[in-house]
Parts: sequence; C-alpha cells; structure tokens
Amino acid sequence: MATSRPASASRPTRGPNLRFRELRGRLSPGEFAAAVRRAAREIGENVSCDARYIGRVEAGEIRCPNYAYERVFLHMFPGRTLTDMGFEPRQAVRGRRRGSGPGPRSVPLPSDPHDTEESDVLRRAFMTSGSAALASLISLGTPTTAFASRSPALSAGRPGEREAAAVRQAVREIRVLDDRHGAEILYGPAGRALRSAYAMLDTGARRAAVSDSLHTGTGELAISVGWLAHDSRRPLEARSHYLEALATARMCGDSGLEAHAFCNLAFLARDGGTPREAVRAAQAGQQAARPLGSHRLMSLLTMREAGGWAALRDRSGFEEALGRAHLLFARGARPADPEWLSFFGEAELASLEAKGWELLGEPGRAAECSRRAVSLQTPHFARNVALYSTELAGHLISLGEPEGAAEAANRAADLLGQVRSARITGMLAGTAERLRPYREEPAVAAFLPRVV
Repeated sequence: MATSRPASASRPTRGPNLRFRELRGRLSPGEFAAAVRRAAREIGENVSCDARYIGRVEAGEIRCPNYAYERVFLHMFPGRTLTDMGFEPRQAVRGRRRGSGPGPRSVPLPSDPHDTEESDVLRRAFMTSGSAALASLISLGTPTTAFASRSPALSAGRPGEREAAAVRQAVREIRVLDDRHGAEILYGPAGRALRSAYAMLDTGARRAAVSDSLHTGTGELAISVGWLAHDSRRPLEARSHYLEALATARMCGDSGLEAHAFCNLAFLARDGGTPREAVRAAQAGQQAARPLGSHRLMSLLTMREAGGWAALRDRSGFEEALGRAHLLFARGARPADPEWLSFFGEAELASLEAKGWELLGEPGRAAECSRRAVSLQTPHFARNVALYSTELAGHLISLGEPEGAAEAANRAADLLGQVRSARITGMLAGTAERLRPYREEPAVAAFLPRVV
C-alpha cells in the first residue's frame, strides 16, 4: 500500500524570504504587523496581520500573498513589485487546468492556510452583507434583489454557483447605484465586496463552470470598483483594478471582459494625460471585441480611440475614428451587446464627441454636442445629467457666455445632493474659478456660493 505524504511534501522546498526580512528593518515582527494593519486602513483594506503571519512570510512559507495583502504591501513600498519583495509570481503559485475554450484557464489555489481561513470568513461576510451593505451604508433602503435573500451563512466549503451568482448581482447593483448616486459613497463597500470575491477565487471552486463564472464575475466587479476609483479621483487604484481585470480576462480566455478592461483603461489613460496609451488600449479593445458581434461595443471602443487622437491634437485621426463610431452606433443594439453597455446611448455618444471637439479647440461644436447630451439623457441617470451639464458649462465659458454657463452649472449643482462624484465636484470647482471674473452677473452670483 502506498504511503501518503504530508501536504507540505508536495511543494518544492523554498528558502527564507530574505528580501521581505530586509523590508522589516529594525521593527519586531509584531511591530511590523501593526504597521501593515495601519497601512491597510489607509487604503480601506482589512487584513488580520500578526507576528505569526510575518514570520511565515519571512520563512518562505507564503509564496505569494492574497490580493488584499498584495495591495497593502504595494502601498507600503511604492515602486517595488511583489517579486522585489521576494514573492513568487501569482501564476507560478496557482494551479492550472485544461479548458475547452480559447486561452489558458486556471483554478486558483490558496497561497497559504492562514489566508484560506480568512477567505472563508470573507466569503460568508460577502453573502450576508456584501450587497446589502451597499444599500445600508449609503442609506438607500433595503435591496430589492434576490442577492439580499441569499443571506444565510454558508459552510466553509468551496464556492459554488450561488456565490458566483452573488458576485454577478453585486456588479449589477453597483452599476445601478452609480448611475443614480455617483461613486464616492459606493467605493468603500464595493471594494469590500471585491475583496470577498477575490477571497473566493483564492479558495477555488470545485467545478470548472463555476470557476469560469466566478472569474468573469470578479473581473467585472474589479472593473466596476476601478470605475468608482476613477470617478473618485483615485487613478492609481483604478488602473490597478483594471489591470487585475485584464489579467483575469486573459487567464480565463474571456474576450468580453478583456474588451471591457481595455475600454476603461483607454478612458483612464486619456483622463490621465497619456493619450497614446489611450489609443493603443482602445485599439486592443476593438481587437478583443471584434468576434463578439456587438456594434455598440465596437462604437464605444472606437470613440475611446477618437478621444485619444483628439488629446494628441490629431484632427484627422479623431474625425476618422468619430465617423467609424457613428456608423457602428447607427447599426443599432444587438443581443450580443454586453449588459454593462446600457449607459452608452445617444447622450453618452454626444458627450464623448463634445470632449473631442473641446480638446481640438472647437468650443462651439463642443457646446452643441453637450447640449444634445443634456437633452437626450434620461433623468434616471442623475450622475450623467450632472456630468453633461457641467461639461456644457465649461464649453459655454470658452464661448464667452457666462450666464448660460452658470445656468448649466446650477443644474448640475442641484443634483449634488443625490450624486456624490469627486470628479464632477472637481469639475464644478474649476467652473466656479473660471466664472469668478463674471461674479456681477446674476446667474453667476447665484452659482458661486454653492461651490466650496
């Protein structure tokens, strides 16, 4: 009869992590663990780090930290990668399996038992409070979705279809709440839901279909949280979430998720002043999306490309991409359109075009497009109504129409009671600064006191 080996014997021998020990310096393991917990609180993470955990890292027992610890360590030691800290790449630690679809697929394995225990707790917390917390924490009432009804504590086993469905539902709820209320009040609870989803990935699902569903759902959740970070003016955190989603998409061969990640990376790059990266990301997204059969998705990605060309002051590139985007949009909606694309209607198309004309120094055409965006946007999307009105105000200032600009800015300010977006608030503050020379105008005088 064969003799079974202890679990630890199945792993290759690994020496101590001397690089991580150097980072601890003169602090004791307990003192360093306290520093880790403080750093986690600074970025909204929650890790149960203690001296034992630090000892296991330094001994080389933890080959790669879970996602929560990874974000904390990267925050503590900016400029360093996990490899710089002595850890192994995550793909070297996770197990791999064969998949029937295109591209590599994997089932994550826990990097250490301590994290597995934490994952079980997080998974139960996610099921009992993940989506409900989104509603209760921002005083929006009780969720009406099935997510809230699936609240009994789960066993400590591996995640199944119920958990995967819960992740997908969390994504839907975040999108709906963001449309109505903006990002700032959602970012914290949505981030906690994402950490719970990552914990379930680290635990690993038994069935391949559930693993695929959980990977896709978690990738979409990462993009949603990334967008909330973007809209809350946390660009580095947004980029981190988008890249995590992109890695997940490529790991499980999900072209739709890959296109979505590239779409948001392109938007972030244009906003962040790296327009060539915006063009490249948008083009990569188009390549990923081409087989999916969604004209609307291709239209949005082409508009992201157009925005990059406009930021580069390449008028011909902008106009060529803009023409393609309008042709694609005119082909209409199709069953292949992804669920998250619901925001991309005529109003958003007009807003994106307005931004391009603004970057090219055409305030008249920009204002025309922004007026169209405001008039076409349904009141349900309160955040977008506020955004488009603020954009219109900026264009009107450039045209020398301070009264009209103040009226548009006042419409946006009217919505700030229900919409909390650092991006829009910052834009309104910039509008106020540009309007101060016209403070004698009645509409301007009414608007300025509303912006701190």
